[in-house]
Amino acid sequence: MKFKSLFFIFFINLSIQVAVAQGDASSKTIKAVRTTERIKIDGILDEPIWQREGFDEFYQQEPHQGDPATFRSEVWVAFDDDAIYYAARYFDPHPDSILARLVRRDFVWGDPSDGTVFYLDSYGDKRNGYFFYVNAAGTLADGLLENDSKQTDLSWDAVWEGVPRIDSLGWCVEIRVPFSQLRFRRSEQQVWGMNVERYTSRRAETVMIAFTPRNENGFASRFPSLTGLDGIPMPLHLEVLPYLTGKAEYVGHDASNPFNPGHRYKGSAGLDIRAGLGSSLTLNATVNPDFGQVEVDPAEVNLTDVETAFREKRPFFTEGTNIYRFGNGGTNRFSSYNWPGANLFYSRRIGRTPQGYLPPNDYADVPNGTTILGAAKLSGRAGKNWKIGTLHAVTAREMADIELEGERSQAEVEPSTYYGVMRLQRDFSAGRHGIGVLSTFTNRFFHDSLLRNTINKDALVTGLDGWTFLDAGRTWVITGWAAASRVTGNTNRMVTLQRNGVHYYQRPDADYLGVDSSATSLTGMAGRIMLNKNRGRFSLNAAVGFLSPGFETNDLGYGAYSDLINMHILAGYRFIQPTKLYQDAGFTGTTYLSSDFGGNKVAQGFNLSGYMTFRNLSGFNLSASYRPQTFNSRRTRGGPLTINPEAFNFSVNANSDNRKWWVVNAGYGHDASNNAYIHSMYMQVEFKISTTLTLQAGPTFELGDYKAQWVTSYADPTATETYGRRYVFANLDQRTFAADIRADWIINPNLSFQVYAQPYLVAGKYSKFKLLRRSRSFDFVEYGSENTTLQVASSTTGGQPEAYFLDADAEGPSAQRIIGNPDFNYISLRGNAVLRWEYRPGSTLYLVWTQSREMINPDGEFRFGNSLGDLFNSKADNIFMVKLSYWL
Repeated sequence: MKFKSLFFIFFINLSIQVAVAQGDASSKTIKAVRTTERIKIDGILDEPIWQREGFDEFYQQEPHQGDPATFRSEVWVAFDDDAIYYAARYFDPHPDSILARLVRRDFVWGDPSDGTVFYLDSYGDKRNGYFFYVNAAGTLADGLLENDSKQTDLSWDAVWEGVPRIDSLGWCVEIRVPFSQLRFRRSEQQVWGMNVERYTSRRAETVMIAFTPRNENGFASRFPSLTGLDGIPMPLHLEVLPYLTGKAEYVGHDASNPFNPGHRYKGSAGLDIRAGLGSSLTLNATVNPDFGQVEVDPAEVNLTDVETAFREKRPFFTEGTNIYRFGNGGTNRFSSYNWPGANLFYSRRIGRTPQGYLPPNDYADVPNGTTILGAAKLSGRAGKNWKIGTLHAVTAREMADIELEGERSQAEVEPSTYYGVMRLQRDFSAGRHGIGVLSTFTNRFFHDSLLRNTINKDALVTGLDGWTFLDAGRTWVITGWAAASRVTGNTNRMVTLQRNGVHYYQRPDADYLGVDSSATSLTGMAGRIMLNKNRGRFSLNAAVGFLSPGFETNDLGYGAYSDLINMHILAGYRFIQPTKLYQDAGFTGTTYLSSDFGGNKVAQGFNLSGYMTFRNLSGFNLSASYRPQTFNSRRTRGGPLTINPEAFNFSVNANSDNRKWWVVNAGYGHDASNNAYIHSMYMQVEFKISTTLTLQAGPTFELGDYKAQWVTSYADPTATETYGRRYVFANLDQRTFAADIRADWIINPNLSFQVYAQPYLVAGKYSKFKLLRRSRSFDFVEYGSENTTLQVASSTTGGQPEAYFLDADAEGPSAQRIIGNPDFNYISLRGNAVLRWEYRPGSTLYLVWTQSREMINPDGEFRFGNSLGDLFNSKADNIFMVKLSYWL
């Protein structure tokens, strides 16, 4: 028995060592060869430099991890004074079965085509790097690696070349990456890291030189060394991209509106600059930027007290954003449950919609966004392994033209503003520990003193983050962050800020809060610490975090709400060894708990979820949760606590194999409680019409029956059970239909035509108006019962109520109130069509057509057919734009 136990322990230890060594090619070397000949990037390997013996040691990452590749691959690397070159021969006995589809650039992880990725760790730090992807049809993608993981940042775009070619032996690829696009240390002898990935679609087989085993971590640290790069001259890192734009706007003409002639024409010019400062820093600058080519934001009806955060799409602000990621170093899981987080830097604040209120007017012409006069950012490395990122932007003072009783004037709606961001980060002991700082500063210059009542004067947010691994194998990691905020403004503004939906300092039953009417600043703190298991089949993640009531980031960041203490613990298990049934499977169980700073439990939940990916790459996932009764500190929007009734939630999602000519991803979710019954359904369907044309449609439909939808509140000294205010709610029957429709016609890798449209139909019908009976309850009094009254105050000619009289005690001392009918029916269609032609490397012509239609009706009935008819019969606003850039 003792011998068997020792043998078992030895076997387990040996298995672990084999697993750790699997996928690690860091002891291997690949040599780059200097060339003096001209290499034509055409996918034909006829240059003499490619006739030597190449590197061919590839192993499967999927599906049979560690096994030799089914098909042989041979790769070469060469360089000259200007660029590094990569060439590969990917053998395939059935070249007619190679899947080669043209998709839009950077659509790499959803591309089912045969393809390859060329990875470079040009600093040789075994943590960060670049990747360059080419599929068998010629689609390109590029991005950044970080944190010694395969996590990628696709926002980075370089000017490089990659051309594939399918032939009788399989397919080949040639890649040229100018040294001016890379950052590396100044040294006569360079030692980089390099890796190659090949995907064979019909076999769902991924082979690599170095890979991360399923139960391990580490990616760039496993790369083989790329040697032979001697005598590389430091390139001139300077790129200049001037551009011209022309725009024609045709919007709904209103003959009585002096500011809307129905058409508007304007032209502009701008300049983007990218310059290398030494070997490790890059300066990006933009003057008078124009982002008319980006996809439009979706329409929405937001009935909550939380601002919607839209995704950043503007190229200048999306590129290189990895340096500004905060608080997630070291860990490969970023779980959160009922945790809104704190995004210290949210670039959509720069160029935001003007925030000022308009004075009384008959007509007004308000800018859609704030003009960005210029912006610059510096990123790279400084000193001893410090990563640095800093961004600065200046926006213009914005004025609205108004007319009142025939007199025209102007009103300031946004002051000129400076925005600054600074990020520093450094890791130690080859990434075992790390520390960083992120700071943002906003400074506004008011001309109109009235704006001081509605907008903060200054805002400063500073945070520290870091991580440390607890063991030599880097299995367990602790990562965390802490931040402080301070905003200033006049007393009127600070009162408004304390009372807004982020803070709710006026809550009458929160004795730890209170509005300070003399305050000229607001300060707060936040932080979170997380423990994560980065390796192994068993997963564990636990975190605790807090957002103090005064924490405020919304000048240059995004924070949904504050006054929260949150914790969770997650445990899971992955079945990583493929079987005849599945390729991968797993499940997790989670519990979480949240309270406010007064000790009131505001959220709690228990969640169980699981997933399975079948051998044919279709799959499904399931989730179920239970939320016991807790308090709600936000339902009354600054009023007293109410109760969250217990709730149950269930969701299921299934997807088909994305290699097929049609792909389906569909799901259903159901949430049930005494507060709301919600059914949501969605489906995304993709049709690969040809190797160049793809159609996608993603309809969603949601039915919500809400029992306590916020309507309004008003002062009433007789409301002693609710602290002298009446809080009015209603039942809401809300139905929403939306769809994302997209067509991608990729004519060739440099020429594409894309169409995007989003129809959005939503209707809400309010009924059973009610008032909160008492605080700390979910008990209501419906108007029309218990000596309360509800009467229609006015109606439309069609009999639709326009307003209601509400009385909380009929003939008693409580005053009668009037409210408008909150029913709504909103229909919208937004979309654009973009022709993109990269007529030479880095130089692009855009032709853009953007259209929007919308209608708002007081009828709360959802009528799908009628709404669609009204939508297409409504008057459209059209914007046409041309943008021409030239890369120097």
